[in-house]
Amino acid sequence: MRKIDERAVPDHDVLLAGFPCQPFSIAGVSKKNALDRPHGFRDETQGTLFFEIERILLAKRPRAVVLENVKHLLNHDRGRTFEVIRRHLLAAGYVLNWQLVSARPFVPQSRVRIFIVGLRGGPKFRFPVTLTPEGRYPVLADILEPGPVPDRYTLSEHLWEYLQAYAKRHQARGNGFGFGLAAPDGIARTLSARYYKDGSEILIPQEGKPPRRLTPDECRRLMGFPDWFQIPVSDTQAYRQFGNSVVVPVVAEIAGPSCRILNRMEPRYPTVTPEQKSRLNSCLLDWFDRNGRDFPGGAPLTRTRCSWRR
Repeated sequence: MRKIDERAVPDHDVLLAGFPCQPFSIAGVSKKNALDRPHGFRDETQGTLFFEIERILLAKRPRAVVLENVKHLLNHDRGRTFEVIRRHLLAAGYVLNWQLVSARPFVPQSRVRIFIVGLRGGPKFRFPVTLTPEGRYPVLADILEPGPVPDRYTLSEHLWEYLQAYAKRHQARGNGFGFGLAAPDGIARTLSARYYKDGSEILIPQEGKPPRRLTPDECRRLMGFPDWFQIPVSDTQAYRQFGNSVVVPVVAEIAGPSCRILNRMEPRYPTVTPEQKSRLNSCLLDWFDRNGRDFPGGAPLTRTRCSWRR
């Protein structure tokens, strides 16, 4: 991101971004504290990438910006981190609204994220009430493979024994760290980018043998991606990418009203090159010399008023 010239980014109407959550998440902050590493904006590698987004916003001035992050962003550093983000977006010209949104109504996963929507010059975005639809919520069985899965997704006996011992040690200390067995009629924990390591946060019980990880296709469905979505990468990369992704139907619910608002807003002028601007001015002035005094309706035109303005 830091190597990208913001002027080289194509003109656009909507900027979508999810800056790294590890410096602000509860688990990420806890890990960084344990390792005596900085978190939040003091993490100069991951924690300051929001300002790279701001750099593009100031250069390209899109009509809307939609940001997503972990829910703890609201409370990190006693709310000061979020206040900095809010002030910078307001100073960039955006009218803001934000909301904690649960993916639970759409997918069988406990995943709450903050969405921040800003519209340049307003109006204030209103989150749709359909983000909490009525009716049956999906359960894990809805996304699991209907038949047997390859043995490579089953944990080894050694890894399964290690995870059980690890959980017991932390339970004895009063910590909540450990593996998560997910019942088919229930929901999964939050899928994270570290899932490729051991799959411990979401394990599917199996009769007579250790539990198994989700397959990449099951992760795809858990994140709300459609069946036609292809996974052309390794399992490791698929786990990392789905864990870093957003839940598709949640974003779709937010995108719908956002697009309707943008369509009602006054469209931006197209970007023109100096050569195009010169040619257009010549055409306008030539038209004025031939027709300006007979222009129908409105105030009389002059040659000065007829030139192109951004």
